[in-house]
Amino acid sequence: MSTRTAPIRTGIIGFGLAGRVFHAPLIASNADYSLDVIVTSDADRAETAKRTYPRTRVVGDIQDVWTSELDLVVIASPPATHSGLANDALERGFATVIDKPFAITEAEGLALIDQADRVGEPVTVFQNRRWDADFLTLRELIVSGDLAGVHRFESRFETWKPTTTKAWKANATPELGGGVLYDLGSHLIDQALQLFGPVLDIYSELTTCRPGGAAPDDAFVAFLHESGVRTHLWMSTVAAQQGARFRVLGAESAYTKWHLDGQEAALAAGALPTDGNYGVEPVTSWGRLGIDGAAKPVPARRGQYDHFYALLSESLVRGAPLPVDPRDAVAVIAIIEQIHTQHAG
Repeated sequence: MSTRTAPIRTGIIGFGLAGRVFHAPLIASNADYSLDVIVTSDADRAETAKRTYPRTRVVGDIQDVWTSELDLVVIASPPATHSGLANDALERGFATVIDKPFAITEAEGLALIDQADRVGEPVTVFQNRRWDADFLTLRELIVSGDLAGVHRFESRFETWKPTTTKAWKANATPELGGGVLYDLGSHLIDQALQLFGPVLDIYSELTTCRPGGAAPDDAFVAFLHESGVRTHLWMSTVAAQQGARFRVLGAESAYTKWHLDGQEAALAAGALPTDGNYGVEPVTSWGRLGIDGAAKPVPARRGQYDHFYALLSESLVRGAPLPVDPRDAVAVIAIIEQIHTQHAG
């Protein structure tokens, strides 16, 4: 893999939620990067991009990216386009970040990794929720032994969106990367594998609640890990009331956490990782460790979505490991693909 020099010249393809809320602010606030190009064909989004990043060239044609002098391309477009755009970026010699999901199928993901190895350029995936405050806190409790002997891991990512406002989401079938498994499930499954390793057995329930929906919008998935831990995952975009974000049962205690990490909402409201309180969870959102009647609040680690791009800079400039191994993402996609196959027909 060839190394770059800072600032890392960067182009973002897509300026919807992923490009606008996550990638652009994280890149623009890191001095190791320059945000050179944003691609969007939406006039309103283009105006927002120009207003927010006046020094960035905002274009409507992806060919302007391929002909630009860039070091890094970030793909923040709909899932069905990820594999094709990543292939094009790698072939042109760009380091490549793909927003989750990494690909639609395991075969696509493995092909991308093979191509990256062939052309000698890095490819990674934006699994930002590895840097959620609650996930960082939970992992620390497990590693330290404060939450020992975990036998059941319960995790939820639920929102209330009874109607779909994005045309591509409304029409995208699982074959096009649509549905809650490719969306929220990409995060929950990745977190479970990071904590407890590969799975031996999978059980799942998929439901399409929205009338005329093209893909499941509510799902339950259960794993038996090789480590012996049992994982229960709930993901939904039609949950009018939300359950606990985490409930983790150990040999002598448990950890329960409510509410989603606040970084997405903060970034959407205009906050930046350089702000003093960015990623800091209020005391009222801290999880509790112990047993009923004697559980105590656990101070939350600071959320760090920006750490992804800090680690990526270390990789591109100094040859350090990538922030996310793309093979991890392929393992997630393989599970999602297996679940959809179980429910096909």
